[in-house]
Amino acid sequence: MAIGTISFDHPDPSINTVLTSGSDTPGVANCDFVIFPPRWLVAEGTFRPPWFHRNVMSELMGLVRGVYDAKAEGFVPGGVSLHNCMLPHGPDATTFERASTAELAPHRLENTLAFMFESRHVFRPTAQALSAANLQSDYDTVWSGFRTAGA
Repeated sequence: MAIGTISFDHPDPSINTVLTSGSDTPGVANCDFVIFPPRWLVAEGTFRPPWFHRNVMSELMGLVRGVYDAKAEGFVPGGVSLHNCMLPHGPDATTFERASTAELAPHRLENTLAFMFESRHVFRPTAQALSAANLQSDYDTVWSGFRTAGA
């Protein structure tokens, strides 16, 4: 089954929502649960991974198995990332370079399963989570190494 964009741009993750908790505000969820199973990337003439963006909703991404298409480096199965409301984020430098030079032919992402919790509320990690030995304290370095225009 093909779900998503077939003409241009990265599809909105909400098309993969499997559970939602509605709120008192129409069109705004308390929390959505989204999965990213194996799928086709077929958009024409465009950048395929999620682009650099900020969300009104907070998102917690997790990887169960495989490789996540926006972070080919450093996002391992069992890992999660947290981007609260309006925090800019996007693909790592390696993924950006690879996607910017790839042939734009249909591509199937296989053997992967990622998930996301998206909420209108701010996620607040516990003190235990923030002091965990496996916390990736240099997470923001995935955005180092980008070339500037004309470089």
